[in-house]
Amino acid sequence: MTPRRRTVPARHAIVACGAVLLLAASVASAERADKEKRINFSADDGSGISQDTPGGTLKGNVIITQGTITIRADRIDFKQNPDNSMSATAYGNPISFRQKRDDVDEYYEGYAQRAVYDGSKELLELFDRALLKRSATDEVRSNYISYNSKTGEFHAEGRPDSPGAADGPGTRVRGVFQPRADSPLGKGDAKDGKDKAGDAKDGKDKAGDAKDKTPAKAKALDKAPVTLKPADEIKPQ
Repeated sequence: MTPRRRTVPARHAIVACGAVLLLAASVASAERADKEKRINFSADDGSGISQDTPGGTLKGNVIITQGTITIRADRIDFKQNPDNSMSATAYGNPISFRQKRDDVDEYYEGYAQRAVYDGSKELLELFDRALLKRSATDEVRSNYISYNSKTGEFHAEGRPDSPGAADGPGTRVRGVFQPRADSPLGKGDAKDGKDKAGDAKDGKDKAGDAKDKTPAKAKALDKAPVTLKPADEIKPQ
């Protein structure tokens, strides 16, 4: 008799996988010269550090840098890879990671409770209350984010909050991408808006002495300035 295959209800599969977001953008890669630079570090305490096998454990107000890379955390376990790049696991509340993008005067930044960085793969993983920002405009937040600075791709998953975590994002992925000033679509929208404004003016001229029946309160709202800003829930903690 053929064994009966066990199936998993769809709702259980969704809970297990969480909300997954995979985005790829044509962005500049990380600073290519970083791995050619020396590794500098400072901390309140260091252990297991050796020149024969470069690396060790740093604790207390830790700052470690290599080229444009800067990691700040309460604790960092790090090592120097054979290609001279750095790999590190950082813990903090939160940790911060910053690196310049190649050929662009912009940085990408990561914040989380824990981070794992593999310099040989140019891969950054952020765990728990994770926030990834590119320059000062685009950002995404969830409980897990990975970013490949070589390809410019990031992957975010809506994982459950860790036990005891306060104000975590929960099983959701949230983000903001601002419109680009040089976007052809944006320019087209601006032109359309100008044309529509012209049509509106012509219509008003043709109306002549037609009486405006718009309520005074509605007129005041139309003239009020409009301010757009990201939701508070995705601002850095």
